[in-house]
Formats: sequence, structure tokens, C-alpha cells
Amino acid sequence: MNTNFFDDSGMLASFKLKDKIMKKIEKLVFVVLVAIFISSCGNNLSFDAEGFEGVEENLNSKFGNDAFYTELSIAYNKHAGAIISVTVTKNPSTLKMESWNFINSAWSQTADITLELSSGKAEDFMFNLNEEVDLGKLGELVEKSIKKLKDEKNIDDAVLSITSIMAPNDGDKSKMNYFIILKPKNGGTDFYFTYNLDGTLEKFDY
Repeated sequence: MNTNFFDDSGMLASFKLKDKIMKKIEKLVFVVLVAIFISSCGNNLSFDAEGFEGVEENLNSKFGNDAFYTELSIAYNKHAGAIISVTVTKNPSTLKMESWNFINSAWSQTADITLELSSGKAEDFMFNLNEEVDLGKLGELVEKSIKKLKDEKNIDDAVLSITSIMAPNDGDKSKMNYFIILKPKNGGTDFYFTYNLDGTLEKFDY
């Protein structure tokens, strides 16, 4: 937890963030394939504030309003629907966390994790949905990103591939971002959006 994920070089920090997200995507590929195999009828997700507020309600119902997270990812597949992946704890001071996936309307735990903390409070390296992170805002940014592709790239059918939020490795929550990947509905180029927590677009790439 004492490794600074972000650094003074915006380009390097962005590369590291993208690399970390891509590793997360690789882990979710198997989850998506399993979900498709189990059922062809997934959980619908609207790419807007209302849809993501529904995700937040799901999380709060499962883990409570006061839960703390080190990462939260929402993937979407046209067959499997919405897939939520989180690392979460209800008691940060224990340094004990759990990894969970939400697939086909059911939660399943995938791992137990123990954090190693060299300094500071555990909460400094986590985020809460009632404080730093606003999933309604994230839904608005997904909708805004889809519109940007339509206006600037003439892509009328962009859909969410994955969006992710990760706690800072150095405890500086001002460096946190909403990271969004969109793609055309029938496949093609991935488009990467990085937003600050206030909704400012920090980087757009593909």
C-alpha cells in the first residue's frame, strides 16, 4: 500500500492506470464467459445516472452504506448483462477484505484478502460510496462519453465495456479517477476515458 501508483508524469500515470485496468479486464473475461455459459439472460444496465444508482443500491444492500472499497469494476456484456466486481470490507481497521462478483443476479465471494499497511490509516487507502465516489455521477460520465463518440467519431452504437474505480496506493484520494472503456456494440476499437472525481475529462484515448 505504500507504492505510489500515480507520479509526476501524467503520461506514465495514465499508462499505469490503463495497464492495471486491462489486467482487471483479463480477470473478468473468464467471469463473463462463465456467466454466458450459465445463462443467456443477464442483468440489464442503462448507461446513465439512473442505471448506476441502481448498482449503488445493489452494493449498499449487500455490503451496507458504510462499506469501504479498494476497487470497484462494472463490466457489461450483451449476453451476460452487468457484472460487478469489488474488493470490500465493513471494518477497515481489521485490514481484512473480501473479493466478490455479482453475476446473473447473484453475489459470490471469490477471495479473502489481508492488506499490508506500512503507515497511515486503512481508510486512507479505501473509498466509500457516501463520500469520495458517486456512482450516479459515474453513470452521467458514461452517458457523456457515449455522446462524445457519437458527436466526434460518428459512432452511434457505443456501449460500456468496463468502468473501474481504484483507491490510491499512496493514500492521496485527490488522485482518484473514474476510468471508462467504451466500444462499438458489434465490436471494434476500444475507447478509453479518464475523468477526475469532479467529472472533468482528464484523458481520452483509443
